[in-house]
Amino acid sequence: MRLHHDFIWSTLVHFSTNLWYDIGNVRCDSSKVWKSPASPTLRFDRSFWREYCDKLVSAGNNAVVIDLGDAMVYDSHPELAVEGAFTKEEMRRELDRLNSLGLEVIPKLNFSATHDVWLGEYSRMLSTAKYYEVCKDIIDEVCELFEPRYFHIGFDEETYEHQKDYDYITVRNSNVWWHDLKYIAECVERNGARALVWSDYARSKTDEFVSKLPKSVIAVNWYYFNEFYGDVSEVARVRIEPFRILDEHGFDQIPGGSVEYFKDNLKQLSAYCEKVISPERLFGFIETTWAPVLPEYRELLFDGADAVADAISTFNINRKGE
Repeated sequence: MRLHHDFIWSTLVHFSTNLWYDIGNVRCDSSKVWKSPASPTLRFDRSFWREYCDKLVSAGNNAVVIDLGDAMVYDSHPELAVEGAFTKEEMRRELDRLNSLGLEVIPKLNFSATHDVWLGEYSRMLSTAKYYEVCKDIIDEVCELFEPRYFHIGFDEETYEHQKDYDYITVRNSNVWWHDLKYIAECVERNGARALVWSDYARSKTDEFVSKLPKSVIAVNWYYFNEFYGDVSEVARVRIEPFRILDEHGFDQIPGGSVEYFKDNLKQLSAYCEKVISPERLFGFIETTWAPVLPEYRELLFDGADAVADAISTFNINRKGE
């Protein structure tokens, strides 16, 4: 059994960055990795990763969410791996090292049709027997290696608007989307872990989300702005209301914040969620940077780590004051 913590302060780390545009797409903006075409080689610096790990630990992170995707060579489907991907033995040693640093490791594979470039040709076989077989194979293999308590399955932003500049557009509608989400979650659960799912679906289809999402799945509603109280904008309202609604319907939550727009977002978010989510259903937080682990993104990545440290300090002070 690998390292687990009761309450997690975690950062999403991109071993794989192939979540968005297909290789060769010319209709995208390459100014940010999440707006650039997928890469046939791993965009990850192993040496810098060790330095970044030290920063994450010193900032108080006790967990990392690893976006694995095509960054490891799977025994079942080696064709998915990009050049420079981790071997399984290398990943096993890395998991041991991270645990020795006090970091729980939460694997992430995003099965949203908007973020599954990493699945290669199988991303164009959505909801077919072959697709289900491949998804199960990979989940089983990751769970055997990682021995996780939690497993992030993505499922965010599956809309036409999010794919309008893609070369290949696929959107599962209501019943198929729910079928596939539940299938993937069940694959995770059969391996003894709990699935985490991005919960932006709850913004536009709140009643449907709370009625159809299994209670075994942990909701990860992400909110990156700093409007929380009073007369907030409509854009903010639809994004923050799910925290309260999900709690009222008995869902466990791990909210997500980011330094993408505001460096103190996680600090503000954690303070807000402490007020609106029942303590027994608040399992921790996830910080995001949406940057690859490369030296040129050092400032942004380290800002994210500092944001966790700041949030932890404020959160603990608030709890002691209760």
